[in-house]
Amino acid sequence: MGRNIKFIDISKCDGCRACSVACKNWNDLPIEIEPYNGTIQSHQNVTANTWNVVINREVVQPDGSLAWHFRHTACLHCEEPSCALACSENVITKREDGAVVIDEEGCVGCGYCVTNCPFDIVQLKKVKINGKTYEKASKCNLCEGRIAEGLEPACSRICHTDAIQYGDYDELMAEAEERLEVVKKRYPDANIYSPAGVGGTTTIYLLTEKPSLLGLPENPEVPSSIALWKHVVQPVGKMLGVGAAVAVAGLFVTKKIVQSQTHHTDSEHKEGEDHAG
Repeated sequence: MGRNIKFIDISKCDGCRACSVACKNWNDLPIEIEPYNGTIQSHQNVTANTWNVVINREVVQPDGSLAWHFRHTACLHCEEPSCALACSENVITKREDGAVVIDEEGCVGCGYCVTNCPFDIVQLKKVKINGKTYEKASKCNLCEGRIAEGLEPACSRICHTDAIQYGDYDELMAEAEERLEVVKKRYPDANIYSPAGVGGTTTIYLLTEKPSLLGLPENPEVPSSIALWKHVVQPVGKMLGVGAAVAVAGLFVTKKIVQSQTHHTDSEHKEGEDHAG
């Protein structure tokens, strides 16, 4: 099976929020009522029990007028997910079909995934098990059960404007490039958003404006500290014990500090030679 993606063309979104309703229904998520905030936006952001919201942004157009832009918001399913790298229990995985999923049963609620998600998507929810309350990480799973059966996610299935589509990567990327040329005529800053700093994403946007104007980070990256933890400290810790892992991490930090001080000293030395010359 070829790679599939979810393609979101926000220039087609009319803000109907059917995608949010379909997500709630399919995933059996509880209702969350938020206080009226003075806008037509139902929720400020995704939560542990609301995986899919529509973000509204009022943007100044090239002619000086104001226009509403609507962005379907859910997990982007990074190719190099920081949440999975940060997970202390290795219960967050990137599947071959593109979905980044959480094994809730194995989650211990440490919150490292929440802290390290560059898109502020992963959240913790409270669940009761045998009378005790625990915290578990929660987010959109790309309707993993549906796509495993050859169906599309509930949000794309319900979208009546085709602002959300799910299908073959090559076909949808070709459509994205064609749409970009059309959309740029009205919105000069239109762009295709699939950040390289997280290895690209399974959810790919066609944005009408710069990412920051639509509530997205311009250049999100996988934190280098998390990559170090996952690929160096954690494996060493498992082989040699926690103390050894802490020692390795300490050596790494010390090395970085020494390198920084050496670079600073060398720069001062070179500057002194230049002045002397």
